[in-house]
Amino acid sequence: MTARGLMLGWSLRAARLGRKSEVPRLDTDLLLRYESRLEMLAAARIYFMIFGVLTIAGGVIGYFKAGSVASIIAGSISGLLLLVGAFLLPEHRAAGLIVAVIVSLLLVVQFLPKFFRTGKLMPAGVMALLSVLGIIIAIAAWLRE
Repeated sequence: MTARGLMLGWSLRAARLGRKSEVPRLDTDLLLRYESRLEMLAAARIYFMIFGVLTIAGGVIGYFKAGSVASIIAGSISGLLLLVGAFLLPEHRAAGLIVAVIVSLLLVVQFLPKFFRTGKLMPAGVMALLSVLGIIIAIAAWLRE
């Protein structure tokens, strides 16, 4: 919601009350919902930035530790996409959250079965946990209106 939208809310409220010459007053409920939504998107943005950086770092560590070229490629692509999703927030809420939730879903599909199969906390368990949290955060931010 923009300042223009808030002003429109003011003028509609004044019109409903039949006060044409009244100075518009702020609809505090509308403002609080707007601020709450921005705070949720800011928290989601920070989470996906951190998640993206950790994903890139995990790919680099996988490359140097095990010589896995697939780790560095997949980690870099996934991490960069998470960063893109984070940087799209809050201005492009739908696009940012869709990118973040799709990448998180793909990472869950990759790492959760691997965690159950191997039982190793690093990297499969941590990545599965971060991915599930990413899905939950994206859905919560989407539903916050």
